[in-house]
Amino acid sequence: MDFDLTHEQQMIYEYGNSLAKKFDRKYWMDCAEKREFPTAMYQQVADDGFLGLMVSEQYGGAGLGMVETALFSEGLANNGIPLLSLIVGSTMSMGPLEKFGTEAQKQRYLRDACAGKIRFCFAITEPGAGTNTIEATTIAKEKNGKFYLNGQKVFITDANDSDYGLVVSRTTPHTQVKRKTDGFTLFIVNMKDKNIAKQYIPVSAVIPETQWLLFFDNVELGPEDVLGEVGKGFDILFHSLNPERILAAAIGVGLGRYALNRAVEYAKERRVFNNVPIGAYQGLQHPLAAGKTEIEMAGLMTRKAAWVYDQGRPAGEFSNMAKYYAAEAGCRAVDAALQCFGGNGFTKEYGIFDIYPFLRLLKTAPINREMILNYIGEHVMGLPRAY
Repeated sequence: MDFDLTHEQQMIYEYGNSLAKKFDRKYWMDCAEKREFPTAMYQQVADDGFLGLMVSEQYGGAGLGMVETALFSEGLANNGIPLLSLIVGSTMSMGPLEKFGTEAQKQRYLRDACAGKIRFCFAITEPGAGTNTIEATTIAKEKNGKFYLNGQKVFITDANDSDYGLVVSRTTPHTQVKRKTDGFTLFIVNMKDKNIAKQYIPVSAVIPETQWLLFFDNVELGPEDVLGEVGKGFDILFHSLNPERILAAAIGVGLGRYALNRAVEYAKERRVFNNVPIGAYQGLQHPLAAGKTEIEMAGLMTRKAAWVYDQGRPAGEFSNMAKYYAAEAGCRAVDAALQCFGGNGFTKEYGIFDIYPFLRLLKTAPINREMILNYIGEHVMGLPRAY
């Protein structure tokens, strides 16, 4: 097995270093505290050709794979820049659009999305169903060749500023299907439609991408807005979930590494007793070393998950493990960094504690650790289903 990156992959991985010279962690935090989307940085990424990494060149993308996309996300996060929009907009939306969309849909959306001219969100979670997507109640009923979408979605990232959304809906209620996964349909929905109401959800974690509660009231959709086949959208849905987990893991790895690197720099300079750098003290050195080991282990699993996905093989086992461990390792890495910085770690000047809320969020979103462990227990280890 070859662990070396190709020259192209190394350049993609190191892109975050060059981007951070213009749009650094401070820029990201300024946007986050104002709850403003990092538009200038996002457009720079688009202009440099990185929004459509997994989209074919004929539609304006780079024609690369999940490995390169994960390397890109990790490289940005190495510099303290977690770009959530690369997950929900580029990968979860543009990927399925290319794989399952009609030629007309690809021509209409992909090139502009790769260029940053339009943005996508992904709407799946509902207030009542939560992680139990099977019992989703948002429904699109067909009438005279049209579909009319009604229901609610919650915690939809960047919904207010997105131009379009991939909306997971039922076209047959879950009580009327033979198999529980039947009856799902994905729609490409104009998020500016007058029959969509949006309610802002204030969250405590400081991130630039905002969260929204959506209300669909007879949103009219045509056959041209259906992604894939009517009633067979569950396979498309699952096609987007493993990439989501892989990229969440890549971000967790990068942010954990960023926190540790900051702590190492500080520990080599900070002196308190006997003019000895505090990094020489094993009480600080060992937690940092353990954190480094765990982050790199999470990074290896993330790259394996991305590689397996690119081979067209089932990637659920490794994607879930990577996401779980990256969130856990990231949180422990920041905790070790905080202990190293002492009181300074809690100040805005040093900005170490600011890293923690995002990493802690990864234990819960986009899928909580308990459901991931359920998946590993049942589907990987063969244990009985408990829910």
